[in-house]
Amino acid sequence: MPIQLYNSLTRRKEEFVPIDPQNVRMYVCGPTVYDLAHIGNARAVVVFDQLYRLLRHTYGEGHVTYVRNITDIDDKIIDAARANGEPIDALTRRTTDLFHQDMAALGALPPSLEPRCTAHVPQMIAMIEQLIATQHAYAAEGHVLFAVGSWPRYGRLSRRSRQELLAGARVEVAPYKRDPGDFVLWKPSTPDQPGWDSPWGRGRPGWHIECSAMSEAHLGPHFDIHGGGLDLIFPHHENELAQSESAHGGEKFVNFWVHNGFLSVDQTKMSKSLGNFVTARELLQHDVPGEVIRLALLSTHYRDPLDWTEAKLEQAEQAVFRFYVALNRGKPLAIDLSPGPPAVVLEALQDDLNTPLALTHLYELAHSINRSHEQGDAAGRSRDQAALAAGGRLLGLLGRTPEEYLKGAQASDAALIDSRIAARAQARKEHRFADADKIRAELLATGIVLEDRPDGTTDWRRA
Repeated sequence: MPIQLYNSLTRRKEEFVPIDPQNVRMYVCGPTVYDLAHIGNARAVVVFDQLYRLLRHTYGEGHVTYVRNITDIDDKIIDAARANGEPIDALTRRTTDLFHQDMAALGALPPSLEPRCTAHVPQMIAMIEQLIATQHAYAAEGHVLFAVGSWPRYGRLSRRSRQELLAGARVEVAPYKRDPGDFVLWKPSTPDQPGWDSPWGRGRPGWHIECSAMSEAHLGPHFDIHGGGLDLIFPHHENELAQSESAHGGEKFVNFWVHNGFLSVDQTKMSKSLGNFVTARELLQHDVPGEVIRLALLSTHYRDPLDWTEAKLEQAEQAVFRFYVALNRGKPLAIDLSPGPPAVVLEALQDDLNTPLALTHLYELAHSINRSHEQGDAAGRSRDQAALAAGGRLLGLLGRTPEEYLKGAQASDAALIDSRIAARAQARKEHRFADADKIRAELLATGIVLEDRPDGTTDWRRA
């Protein structure tokens, strides 16, 4: 079946037909690199990584261009660098590296291109000049502003009234504005702020023009998909849409606007002041596996609100454990992935990235594997193991060997545990059952669970 995606512009699901099947193009707003990525940031990365994986599977790895920018010009960055007492470029390099590490741990593939704002200021200046030339923008007191009144279609993405647009933008009241709704394309920089020479004096670009210029530089003025969080629809994406189409005579900017839903923590908006601000790094440092975090993020449909709770994380951990136990049945030396993901998993993803349904099909496969194993059906077990592994890979999951995940120990630790298991087996053989029970209890106290059968200990895992 063809891919169906919900288009935020039209408010309906539509069949995705790429402009050029040989080069499917997607732009997603990336991080503003002044601090660690929180779990809401991670949700957007995982959602669009999932879409990227589906597009690559459908059109071929070499036929999808995924651009996700790095915003390294921003007032939050300036403020954070000043508070930390470090140069801006040192802050942005450090936080970009941490972002890459954390998102890789969540199974996110690197995008095809990752442009930085600081490397595209000339393109931003050129687009601003074009907007001024076509009377969609004007210079005033060192600023350049987009003239909202010059674009009659302004507001069609967010579908807000004029009053709602002004309230939602929290616009700055400034005497140099012709209209309260006009937004900044360029603003002056003080001597202690980063700045670039321009026809309007030394300054720096506004937030919205950055993405318009970078997407055009790498994907052209018209491309397939623009993505981001629901909070970006207004003002960021509304303003991008207006300035990009205005700069090109009204030609269409993007075919599909795709947005993921909000994330809360225990049904409360995530906030540092409330103490419920959760970063991906904190979870990873508390030994939560990246694919557990990823599965938890995918367990809710991307357009729905996601409430992040300990219970959701525990359920995800149990699910990942269950999948790996099923893949470990019969201890296959290798699992053949050549048949590809099962049709039901692929169809679920093709239906507007229905990851909860895709995961349900993985649970069904795990159940089938366990049943086949108990019935001695090796062929059926192997077939379903291949389907589970391939379906998991399409979801960015199950990339480790079952033994590696279930044991979760370094080689030296594993050797020590195996020696204690051997000692226990010897004690049981010699009918020293109290000693055997003591060894089992010692291992359990360190988080090691033994899997026993009548013929002895068959395996062990981390609790």
